[in-house]
Amino acid sequence: MNTSRRQDNFTDAFSKNFITFALGLIINCINGAFVYTYFKGQIFHRDPRYVLYIHLVINDMIMLTASVALHIITYTTHLNMAQCCIMLFILVTTNKNSPLNLAGMAVERYIAVCRPLHHVHICTVQRAHALIALIWTVSFILALTDIIIILATQHLSVFSRTVICYTSSVYNTSYHKTQRLVIEVLVFAFIFLTLIITYLKVLCAARTVSGSDQASARNARNTILLHGVHVLICMLTFVFPFINLILVTTWPRDRTKILFTSYLFSNVLPRLLSPLIYGIRDKKFSSHIRLHFCRNCCNSLEKRGNLI
Repeated sequence: MNTSRRQDNFTDAFSKNFITFALGLIINCINGAFVYTYFKGQIFHRDPRYVLYIHLVINDMIMLTASVALHIITYTTHLNMAQCCIMLFILVTTNKNSPLNLAGMAVERYIAVCRPLHHVHICTVQRAHALIALIWTVSFILALTDIIIILATQHLSVFSRTVICYTSSVYNTSYHKTQRLVIEVLVFAFIFLTLIITYLKVLCAARTVSGSDQASARNARNTILLHGVHVLICMLTFVFPFINLILVTTWPRDRTKILFTSYLFSNVLPRLLSPLIYGIRDKKFSSHIRLHFCRNCCNSLEKRGNLI
């Protein structure tokens, strides 16, 4: 997020908030269409693959809503430390959920291809729900550690202090920096190892099978590869601060523009990836979307015709 947003004049501030709100609304509407399709189609409720997918979409919607709300709020009012910690807690939790959910989806595809006879028994809807609960618990604990460090190192009066609501400004102790580095390294090492192992296993399986099984294995391999790309894009949140430092040092006069562009590409636009990467390329999901929305359009046109 842009730490210098209060330095903008009214026109720049209005433009940035309008762009952020418009993009957030459009992306949430697209994601909402996939959520609507999921809950309308009973066939998706019985498949753990789609349960994990729709959890990823809903998580992105929560994260985007909180991120856009925080962006607009910091332009319009002052936040104290307590209010800021609540907003950051939601953002950090949902931000951790996405890569962990992608790792779970990759494991499910690996079992479907490499252990097809056991897939029905291992990958059940109940276990998918249990995995989602585990993901939220892990992310919740990781996000809570930042607040625990503040409670352990600072006086309670700090929560009434007005702050610039930005992660590096609020969680700025040496303990926070060490904790953040350790957690990011461990979490993403675990996720990338999971993706690499499942990808290689599925790649080997794709070479040994033939016919329709080979097509299924190839599709699973491509899906896991896309999971890896998605995780890399999720990591932009951690890479952009270093990019911003280089760019702002090179072009100090364009500081606010650089930070705002960085915010859009690291926090807003990646939330559109879930429907584009997984929803549209999935034939079953895309066909149900066309079916539901074409039916709704026909119904609305029919009602207008009856009124006329």
